[in-house]
Amino acid sequence: MSTRITPGQAITTTRAHVRRAAAAAGAWSSRSARRALHGAARRLAADRGDVPGWVLITLMTAAIVVALWAVAADQLVAIFNNAMKPFLGGTVG
Repeated sequence: MSTRITPGQAITTTRAHVRRAAAAAGAWSSRSARRALHGAARRLAADRGDVPGWVLITLMTAAIVVALWAVAADQLVAIFNNAMKPFLGGTVG
């Protein structure tokens, strides 16, 4: 059974980590340092990423590779073989 963490819990956890790190660094006594660290924690907790965008980019890239491979498979193999000849002692056809 997995435990779900709510955004509020994530922010609280992040704040606690930031406070511990700041205290260890000796910066927690400064009000400006505390504000900066609090702002950074809030931004980190709010950053959720763009998963659908990355999925779309990955699928489009895969489609382009498949399309290029279907059209130019022989030429791509020849380019690869020619590039590998110097490293394999000229044994590649």
